[in-house]
Amino acid sequence: GNERVMDNKDKIRYFSGIIKEENKRMNKQVESILNSALMEKEELTLNLQPIDVHQLIHSTVENLQLQLEGKNGTVDLQLNAIQPIIKADEVHFSNLIFNLLDNAIKYSRENLEVRITTTNTRKYLVISISDNGIGMSRDTVSRIFEKFYRAHTGNVHNVKGFGLGLSYVKAIVDAHKGRIRVESILGKGSRFTLEFPQE
Repeated sequence: GNERVMDNKDKIRYFSGIIKEENKRMNKQVESILNSALMEKEELTLNLQPIDVHQLIHSTVENLQLQLEGKNGTVDLQLNAIQPIIKADEVHFSNLIFNLLDNAIKYSRENLEVRITTTNTRKYLVISISDNGIGMSRDTVSRIFEKFYRAHTGNVHNVKGFGLGLSYVKAIVDAHKGRIRVESILGKGSRFTLEFPQE
């Protein structure tokens, strides 16, 4: 019966490897977020490349699999854009999607359902991320992209607050000449809609 123990040791090594990598990635993320926060209104320098947004959404969802499982969460992907390519900065753009998803997961109850849809309009790629999470009050929605604004989430102490996340998101969307809007109902959930120009 010694083989089984070995098998488990390998599994443990494998998973702790993944967790270590994930932590490194998160720290890099936080660093890049802090850096762009420090840059405040200075121009973000974007390294623009053609990026397949669908691919990026898939890999971001994969990266958040553990967190999703923690909330018994599912992601429903309806990636219907026929033309999912935009010119974007891969690092900042992945951070953007990552942050919006990460927020949806943080501000949710059990049995989280996230839906991500993409469509093309005449000149834009539209990405919508909606959830059945805790939602936001009108006041929060109106100030959500302000720097370091934190929603008063009552007794939810395990939540770090929207803080930097969304002012960074807004800065990135602006830098890509995109638009972002948010609709939310307290207790029901939120939807973020992003539009990015396509040449």
